[in-house]
Amino acid sequence: MSFFDDLQNDLLEAIEMEKGNIPLTERKGMPAKTYYVADDDKELLNQIVEIRKSEHMTQSQVADLIGSKQQVISRMETGENSPSLKLFNSVVNALGYELRIEKKMVSA
Repeated sequence: MSFFDDLQNDLLEAIEMEKGNIPLTERKGMPAKTYYVADDDKELLNQIVEIRKSEHMTQSQVADLIGSKQQVISRMETGENSPSLKLFNSVVNALGYELRIEKKMVSA
């Protein structure tokens, strides 16, 4: 992806956050207002860690595959930083998986 594609994706994600479609939580004790994606993403990140380990891959190997640094993967896995959709998708692809959106089955 080019710089402009990345920028466009980031802006679209910001719009969804502004609309409230991506819930944010304010992080207290920061010098400026800082928000992060709510804890709902922890389960998903835990699944990514489990997949990485089951594939016998290190954080460094995943980082190399996506052109990043091991520290980025570590921060994502520990929840220190909430990953962008681009980073998350890159990691999922590097692990040999794909993201899909499926309609929920709603019981009446």
